[in-house]
Amino acid sequence: MDVTLEFRRPRMGDLGFVTDLYARPEVVELTRVRLERDMAHWEAHGFGRWAVAGGGVPVGFGGLTVVEASLDLNISYHVHPHAWGRGIASAIAAHAVAHGFGDLGATRIRGLVRAANPASARVLVKLGFRADGVVTLHGAP
Repeated sequence: MDVTLEFRRPRMGDLGFVTDLYARPEVVELTRVRLERDMAHWEAHGFGRWAVAGGGVPVGFGGLTVVEASLDLNISYHVHPHAWGRGIASAIAAHAVAHGFGDLGATRIRGLVRAANPASARVLVKLGFRADGVVTLHGAP
C-alpha cells in the first residue's frame, strides 16, 4: 500500500464524503441514517466504524460494531471507488481485527459479505476468516 491511513471517530463533518461514498451505484446505503447510527454506536460502546483517510483525504469507512442480538462483533469496510485497488479495504479490515482481538478482547469477529462482492470476501479470507453459511440481512442474502 502506498499511503499511511489515519483512523478516527466519525463526525457530522464526514456527511459529504459519506453521502458521496454511499450514493454511488456500487454501494447502496442510507447515508445520514448510517452516519448517525455509526456515531451513536461510538457513544454507546466506545468503539465502532472509523472514518478512514489517506494523506488527509477520506478514502473509506470501516471497523467493528456490536451485533446486539448476539453481542458478537461484526467487521465492515467500505472504500470509495477513487481509492479501490490500493489495499485499503485489507488495511481497514486488518486494523479492525487487531483492534477487536487486541484492544477489545473479542473472542469472535464475524464478517457478512454479499455474494455479489467477491473482492470483499477475498479481504476476509486473506485475514483467516472462513465461510460459515448464508444469512439474510436487510432482505438480501
